[in-house]
Amino acid sequence: MKNFIEEVTWRGMLHDVMPGTEEHLMEQMRVAYVGIDPTADSLHIGHLVGVMLLKHFQLAGHKPLALVGGATGMIGDPSGKSNERNLLDEATLRHNQEAIKGQLARFLDFTSNSDNAAELVNNYDWMKNFSFLDFIRDVGKHITVNYMMAKDSVKKRLSSEAAEGMSFTEFTYQLVQGYDFLHLYREKNCTLQMGGSDQWGNITTGTELVRRIASGKAYALTCPLITKADGTKFGKSEGGNIWLDSARTSPYKFYQYWLNTSDVDAEKYIKIFTFLSKEEIEVLTEKHREAPHLRLLQKRLAEETTVMVHSAEDLENAIKASNILFGNSTSDDLKQLDEATFLDVFDGVPQAEISRNEIEAGINIVDVLNEKTGFLKSNGEARRALTANSISVNKEKVAEDFVLSNKDLINNQFVLLQSGKKNYFVVRVV
Repeated sequence: MKNFIEEVTWRGMLHDVMPGTEEHLMEQMRVAYVGIDPTADSLHIGHLVGVMLLKHFQLAGHKPLALVGGATGMIGDPSGKSNERNLLDEATLRHNQEAIKGQLARFLDFTSNSDNAAELVNNYDWMKNFSFLDFIRDVGKHITVNYMMAKDSVKKRLSSEAAEGMSFTEFTYQLVQGYDFLHLYREKNCTLQMGGSDQWGNITTGTELVRRIASGKAYALTCPLITKADGTKFGKSEGGNIWLDSARTSPYKFYQYWLNTSDVDAEKYIKIFTFLSKEEIEVLTEKHREAPHLRLLQKRLAEETTVMVHSAEDLENAIKASNILFGNSTSDDLKQLDEATFLDVFDGVPQAEISRNEIEAGINIVDVLNEKTGFLKSNGEARRALTANSISVNKEKVAEDFVLSNKDLINNQFVLLQSGKKNYFVVRVV
């Protein structure tokens, strides 16, 4: 067995661990689980730490379980939340579960015949037929209200600063999550639950149920909640969550998120979000500190994460797309971009619409620059810029006699105008 605790410790992925866990894991193959909230049909990068924990657990020779919280997703977890979440119906939960399994399969080995092949479980499967009376008799009586009230997640919601109180539904959440641990202990011989540091209270409720009901010994391990050096929330951009699903967050935007990481965060993230060895990371960090302007850490981090979540081809396209704005690229590079990536690259760039009929008839470049788009303020300014050779259409310099037509369309829909090095304008054909 590889030493899992040692691995996650040097990677900065260990926040708290129950005494005896390391020794327990070194004895033989063990089973551990991480709970995943199925409120969307994609994971986002906030989930990645838990997924990476499971992957390291499997690499160390142990068996990982990913628990999709179908039942708990119907309730909502008070940990770190100030409001209750929307409750989902069963059909939506099943759809989300399948989509999440597809994403997890990029990280965890579900298909091999080995003893430590990963499994996906859904707590809705064992909670749906559990009657309320059975639950309060078989589970509820073993945990006191005093014990539940002492948890930080409950205290925060009941404090005077909390705008709203806490419903009974949410109050029972830790019992349901605790019962999951007991169920997996009995059915799958699962002895360890892992999660974010805000989950410690819920996880230890599970270890307590295993002790009181099954007279067994179970363990808890948490990882730190990932933060950014500037205090903003990790895993979010101005447009919201950074998702693993390329339909929600394009590989280009995903790549850019990691590329724009600060030096301090990059040193931390490269250990958490890649499988590079300690030696590789130490060499890379040393080189980065010698020449931080080259952003070696950020580039490697962005490359590793994009290939891991998407593919080598997506990485290549993301780098090409990045070079369009920040490097030397050609008209051919531009024309290879799909519509979603094109719009992501030029997000925030001013746009104007021109009818397809006009494009088919052909429009003189001076009219395009001024009258049709307002990119330049007058025909005179447009002519001066053309004479100075500072106007490009789709990254190629043009002169005053240029006529814009169908052949210039990117994805049969867009034209990229450029004045000088940094002023861009997108024409959308409608």
